[in-house]
Amino acid sequence: MHRPWSAAPIVACTCRVTGHSPSNNSGIAARLTSSKARTLVIAEAPSPRVRQTQRLLRLYHLYRLSIGITLVLLISSNMDNRLLAFANDDLLRSGSWLYLVLNILLVVFLENTRRPARLFGLALTDVLLLSWLFFVAGGAPSAIGNLLIVSVAIGNTLLRGRIGLLIAAVATIGIVGSSFFLGLNDSNPPGSYLQAGTLGALCFAAALLVQGLTRRLEASETLAEQRASEVTSLETLNALILQRMRTGILVLDRQRRVQLANESALNLLGMHDLVGQQIDDYSSALVERLQQWLNNPSLRPASLTIAGTGLTLQPSFIVLGHNEQHQILVFLEDLAQVAQQAQQLKLASLGRLTAGIAHEIRNPLGAISHAAQLLRESEELNGADRRLTQIIQDHSQRMNRVIENVLQLSRRQQTTPQRLNLRVWLEQFARQAHENAAGHQQLHLSIEPGDYITLMDPDQLTQVLDNLLRNAWRHSAMLHEEAEVWLKLFIDPHSRLATLDIIDNGPGVPPEQQAHLFEPFFTTSSQGTGLGLYLSRELCESNQARLDFKPRQGGGCFRITFAHGRKQI
Repeated sequence: MHRPWSAAPIVACTCRVTGHSPSNNSGIAARLTSSKARTLVIAEAPSPRVRQTQRLLRLYHLYRLSIGITLVLLISSNMDNRLLAFANDDLLRSGSWLYLVLNILLVVFLENTRRPARLFGLALTDVLLLSWLFFVAGGAPSAIGNLLIVSVAIGNTLLRGRIGLLIAAVATIGIVGSSFFLGLNDSNPPGSYLQAGTLGALCFAAALLVQGLTRRLEASETLAEQRASEVTSLETLNALILQRMRTGILVLDRQRRVQLANESALNLLGMHDLVGQQIDDYSSALVERLQQWLNNPSLRPASLTIAGTGLTLQPSFIVLGHNEQHQILVFLEDLAQVAQQAQQLKLASLGRLTAGIAHEIRNPLGAISHAAQLLRESEELNGADRRLTQIIQDHSQRMNRVIENVLQLSRRQQTTPQRLNLRVWLEQFARQAHENAAGHQQLHLSIEPGDYITLMDPDQLTQVLDNLLRNAWRHSAMLHEEAEVWLKLFIDPHSRLATLDIIDNGPGVPPEQQAHLFEPFFTTSSQGTGLGLYLSRELCESNQARLDFKPRQGGGCFRITFAHGRKQI
């Protein structure tokens, strides 16, 4: 049962994702743009029930004003018709003007009211005024009784339950009571009581019918609101899922205009906003792969390199729909992440294999080194024999360093990249390197203006730079008494990525050896193990960075190109 004074909710809260509007294209739940704000916002808006109440109230105001104006015009024109056949002209004229003026005031002061008490007062006032006009117009023979039925029906759309039936009862009492008093004065025509009873019954019938229809409409409206809320929740959830996906997603129409683009796609392509733009203007290589795939969908599209970010992407395509307005769904995978996972698996397998071998070699190697040390302490050995034992110990130590490097490779923890400000980190590294450097070793740091946020494991970056710095000092000392090394941090003008050069003024690397620098166990030093540069490159690749050697006049240069700072961790 409905409570008579229950009010409809005033404000409904709807949830939306800032910068993303729902779309029906291709069954995609939400349109994704490059807006930076990705929080959920609560927006206040009137519910459908409130808007419907406002429309009905405006219609009720218009109806009453129309009736008042019509009655005043009829009275002012002195029309002698059936409406006024049994009327008291003076009272009807005064009542009509009163009805019009009072309704004008009600429209002004209760234009958008939604309080049940005020709505009840409005309907009750209208029914009482019409009942008075019904009485002074002569009762049932006049047409004002029909106006009462309409007023009761409209009032029951605004009110609920027993309060609506009370309006019908007041109207019925007004009709029947007016007919009874008119009958006492013999001013009621024959058959007026039957007409009055019929009008009263119609008032209750209109009230019950309208309330029944209203309840059904409310149930349908509630169900529709519930379904709309569920759809909105699903759209928001789908939008958040697409937003957080690492795979770039684009939806293109037949003219290759971007209709949808998630954040990962914008980051991979190095763009801020693509929705509504034509993809041909931003990536001709992607359009070329798309044309090749449309010509032969069985072929796997070739990868492409984005100039703005320096990333290598693997595109894949799906046609949505088969009509003339079909769309194309584009997936963009970052091959660097795939390569990183493969690198992790490779290092794990290599570590397990070499760890077992190193462990088996280390024990007999320790025994050989210990035996050579004891043999050297013997007083019976001559100088040549002592020299041979020294050779055994030197090479045992060298092999032990190789084993230590191999074990370090196998025991290395999994890469945990984090957002790193290279400017701050490199300044701190240079200060520590100065404190630990020998007296003849010098380090110079140069940092150009730019944004140096990248993704890197700081511990592994320290390991890489320590190894490269030792190598650079060693090569510089081959030609100079003061071993000098320069660290130069800058933004590459082509790839727009943070780049670090480690430069020395040593003899450099001969061209025939440059191709083998990063091979395991390749070394140009009699004391080296040949694993330092190999490990350094492996560590860089596992952090999605790149280590290369750049030939130069008057020394060597190793270059680290770091990953883009906007990549997802």
